[in-house]
Amino acid sequence: MEQPIWNFEQEPYANGPDETDVNLRAYFDRMPDEKMRQYARSWTDDQVVEWDGNFRNDGGLMIACCERDVEIREYREVLEAAIAYRDRVRDSLLAADRR
Repeated sequence: MEQPIWNFEQEPYANGPDETDVNLRAYFDRMPDEKMRQYARSWTDDQVVEWDGNFRNDGGLMIACCERDVEIREYREVLEAAIAYRDRVRDSLLAADRR
């Protein structure tokens, strides 16, 4: 598997991360930038679930190696932080990736 250029997983955490926090960030590191840039904060939770396409019927995200369920509120919070991270580093990472 090719590693993504993003490394949001390694960005500082507000509190000590658990396994779920790390895996959720890694999940977003592997999400294509084109897809992530489609996200709109104004979407309803149902629209976000449909857009991602990886939520279970019980409302939790299907993600491996998690200690707890990731519900839509946490998903959106971390997604928006991942988007802010990419916006901050995109130009420098893409320039380095072209070399």
